[in-house]
Amino acid sequence: MGLLTGKNIVLTGVLTKASLAYAIAETALAEDAQIVLTGAGRGLQLTERTARKLGGSVDVIEFDVTDSSHVDILRDELDHRWGRVDGSLHSIGYAPEICLGGNFMAATWDDVKTALEISTYSLKMLADAVVPLMTNGGSMVGLDFDATRAWPSYDWMGVAKAGLESTCRYLARYLGPQNIRVNLVAAGPVKTMAARSIPGFENFEKTWSRRAPLGWDVKDASAVARTSVALLSDWLPATTGSIIHVDGGFHAIGA
Repeated sequence: MGLLTGKNIVLTGVLTKASLAYAIAETALAEDAQIVLTGAGRGLQLTERTARKLGGSVDVIEFDVTDSSHVDILRDELDHRWGRVDGSLHSIGYAPEICLGGNFMAATWDDVKTALEISTYSLKMLADAVVPLMTNGGSMVGLDFDATRAWPSYDWMGVAKAGLESTCRYLARYLGPQNIRVNLVAAGPVKTMAARSIPGFENFEKTWSRRAPLGWDVKDASAVARTSVALLSDWLPATTGSIIHVDGGFHAIGA
């Protein structure tokens, strides 16, 4: 028996083996979950290729959060496949290049609204797809990067993450009566495809390893994966609307 035995889990954001979502998918399988992945656009083929590395039984469903019709398509496919969903992972984020790297004042509304649509509102879209199938309650988990501070170069993605944190709290408020928990995992920096798109990411690495009281390894996603799987399980039944920091304790320590 694993932590997720009998659970049907939907995971977004698995692009390559370096993705945080990949480590979570791998851990979920080790804990006996049934999983499907979602992918979109040019990344769909990457997700399909990576799914094969997780095992032949892991399928991929297209889910483009910029296309509202995909909500019904994903829900119908999951209903046909399982009839019930127990958990979901939100690991979706994107911002145009101008929104990062110290160009905060240069980004236009068209740039910013793209970041907010894909990185923030997508959590609600995922809820639209999976919540009607969470007939026995469930758990939604999202990946976050602490938005209580203005990080160097993170710029409008930091704003999008602040919106994600607020969306998590409101979803927790409105879905709680259905016994659906909604939480975020604020991960420390891990070397992923997403991290490579952040200018100056190496500065995060140096700062984290120096200040985190438990230490931090930017090449090790296992702590993030295990925490996410714990949240997807039944082991935290009274935790919702929360941001769980998995960062070696960095967030609690001053300069």
